[in-house]
Amino acid sequence: MQIVILAAGQGKRMRSVLPKVLQPLSDRPLLGHVLRTAASLTPSHTCVVYGHGGEAVRAAFPDEAVGWALQAEQLGTGHAVMQALPLLNREEPVLILYGDVPLLRADTLRKLADAAGGDKLAILTVQLDDPTGYGRIVRDGAGHIVRIVEQKDASEAERAIREVNTGIMVVPGGKLAGWLDQLSNDNAQREYYLTDVVAAAVRDGVPVVSTQPARVSETLGVNDKAQLAELERIHQRENADRLLAEGVTLRDPARVDVRGELVCGRDVEIDVGCIFEGRVELGDGVKVGAHSVLRNVTVAAGTRIAPFCHFEDAEVGADCQLGPYARLRPGAKLAEDVHIGNFVEVKNSTIAAHSKANHLAYVGDATVGSRVNIGAGTICCNYDGANKFRTVIEDDVFIGSDTQLVAPVTVGRGATLGAGTTLTQDAPAGQLTISRVRQTTIESWTRPVKQKK
Repeated sequence: MQIVILAAGQGKRMRSVLPKVLQPLSDRPLLGHVLRTAASLTPSHTCVVYGHGGEAVRAAFPDEAVGWALQAEQLGTGHAVMQALPLLNREEPVLILYGDVPLLRADTLRKLADAAGGDKLAILTVQLDDPTGYGRIVRDGAGHIVRIVEQKDASEAERAIREVNTGIMVVPGGKLAGWLDQLSNDNAQREYYLTDVVAAAVRDGVPVVSTQPARVSETLGVNDKAQLAELERIHQRENADRLLAEGVTLRDPARVDVRGELVCGRDVEIDVGCIFEGRVELGDGVKVGAHSVLRNVTVAAGTRIAPFCHFEDAEVGADCQLGPYARLRPGAKLAEDVHIGNFVEVKNSTIAAHSKANHLAYVGDATVGSRVNIGAGTICCNYDGANKFRTVIEDDVFIGSDTQLVAPVTVGRGATLGAGTTLTQDAPAGQLTISRVRQTTIESWTRPVKQKK
C-alpha cells in the first residue's frame, strides 16, 4: 500500500503565518502526527502534497523518508492527488490522508485497507447528528454507495443524510489516474473533488465499500484555533485514559498534559496542572506535585516531587526529595536520596547520594560528592563572562550559607566552609576554611534622614 497525504491548504482561518499543517498539537505539528501514523502502517511509499508554506513545510521534516509533490495552485482535493501521481506505483492501492486530521488511529486505517483489498474503493465514513458542511454518502435502495455529494451541491433530501464522508479512502492504484482524468470542476466550488471518483468507480463496476472508526474524533480536521484547541483536549483526555488504564493515579484527568511520551511504573501519582514534554520516565511510586513541568527526564523509584518544579534534560535517582520550586536544567544528574529544595537550581552537575541543597542555591557545572550539605545562598560562580569552569565538592563537605565558589575550585573531602565565604582557592580536606571581613561597629554613625522638599 502507498499513502498520499494532502497538506497544501493555507488555513486562512488560523490567522497565522505558520502553515496550517505546522500548527502544533501536543507540541508536534499536525502533519507530524499524520506522518507518524502513516509510518506505523509500513507503506511501500508515502507522498506529501504540499503547497502553502512551501519550503517551510518540507524543512519541518528533514528526516522523513517521504516524497514531496508541489500543488502550486489549490484547485481541490482531486487536483492535489493529481500532483502525486508521478510518484505512485499503479500496481498498489493508495491510501489518501489529510495533514490536518491528526488523531486517526493506525487500527482504523488497517481496517479500511483490509476492506479495500486490492480491487475495491473503500471510504471511511461517520454518522453525525449535525452533518452540516460535510459531503453526504448517497446509497441506493440496496444500501450500496453510489456517490458523494458536497454540502453546497446537495439537494434538500441529500442534506438530511447523516452519514458523511471523512475524505479518507483507499483507491485501487490502477484505476486512480483514469478516474482523476475524468474529474470536472463544474460545481459550486469550481474545484476538482476527489470524492467524484466514487461515481466513476460505480460506473466502472468497481465495488465501493465503507468502514467506520471507533471514535468520530479520529476524523476531525482543524480549520481554526478553536478546533485546534478542541482536538488538543480530546487528545489529552485520550492520554489520560491510557494512563489511568495503566494504573497511574491522576488527581484530575482533565488537568494533565502529555506533550510527548510518558512512561510510568506502578503506583505513580500525578497531581493537577502537570505538563510532560519529550520523553519522561517515572519509576515505581514516584509522586509529582501540582503544576510541575518535566521535559526529557527520568525519575527513579520512590522520588517525591513537590509542586511547581521545572526539570529539563535531567536524571533523578531513587528516593529523592525535590522542590517545591526546584529547577533541574540540562545535564543535572542526581543519585539516590538527594534533596533539592525550594528555589534551588542545578545545571550540568552531578550530585552523589545523600547530599542536600535545601534552599536558595545555584549548583552549576559542579561535581558534588556524597553526604554534602550545601547551605542557603550558595552559588557556584562558574562563568567569567567568556568561559565556564567546574567546581568539585568532595564527599562529606559542609558549605555554610551565603558562600560563593569561584571556579575552578575544589573543596576537599570532609572540609567545612564558613558562612559568607568567597572561595577562590582550593579548600583543604577536613579543615575549616573561611573568608570573612572582620565585624566592626561604628559608634558615631547615624542613619541618613530624608530631606524635605
